[in-house]
Amino acid sequence: MSEVIARSPVRPLEPTVVAGWQVSGRRSTAALTLADHTPLAKAGVRAAADGTMARALGVPFGLAARDDAGALVIGSGPGEWLLLAPPGEQAALCARLAALAAGQAPGAAEGAGAGEQPGAGELATILDLTHGRAVMRLTGAESAATLAKVCGIDLSDRVTPDGAAFRSSVAKLVTDVVRDDQPAAAAEPGATVQATTGQPASGPSRPVAGPGPVGRVRSYLLHCERSYGQYLFDAVLDAGAEFGVDVDGFRAPGI
Repeated sequence: MSEVIARSPVRPLEPTVVAGWQVSGRRSTAALTLADHTPLAKAGVRAAADGTMARALGVPFGLAARDDAGALVIGSGPGEWLLLAPPGEQAALCARLAALAAGQAPGAAEGAGAGEQPGAGELATILDLTHGRAVMRLTGAESAATLAKVCGIDLSDRVTPDGAAFRSSVAKLVTDVVRDDQPAAAAEPGATVQATTGQPASGPSRPVAGPGPVGRVRSYLLHCERSYGQYLFDAVLDAGAEFGVDVDGFRAPGI
């Protein structure tokens, strides 16, 4: 096993190491799974809701979409964003965000630290949250029914479609929730999928009725303070017990 330099607050089953993180190496074939995704690189951004940074990120409050580099950009509040990228990429992610805040090309700020904005640009706060937050992914046709037991938000396609992001109480804990449906290819045989139609890169895909060329499996990312990670993981497992939820391991790149 490779050297462990970081651990999630969630206890791993069948532990292995990915990018220095001790994670679960378990591979579940259940139709409903919960996986710890805490090793993901995480960056928080605060800037003017109508400023240069907001325009560069291109994702408004309440939505989530992937940028050109593959990071998931989440509009978690007015003038507030969370970005998720593969494990180990937090330094590059923060440097790229600093370049955006300064109005520079993405490669211009490789030497910048978190919170630094080289050159003349608007005021923006960029924080590396990788080791300060816990993230988990709930995937399967019954994921909405599971969350509905511990969260009061309407999780129907009409109100919270694929690409929706919101902050709410989940098991009495303040949690950021992102609906981030996964490709059907990642589902196990027999998993229930729904059809979606792609949208331009500036926005997330939306579910549609009827058969389509691209199948998707309903999936939610849940993000909370690190110290509550194990509690939230256990609470979601308990909520999904009647639907046969099982713990799955981290599958790189994870986002």
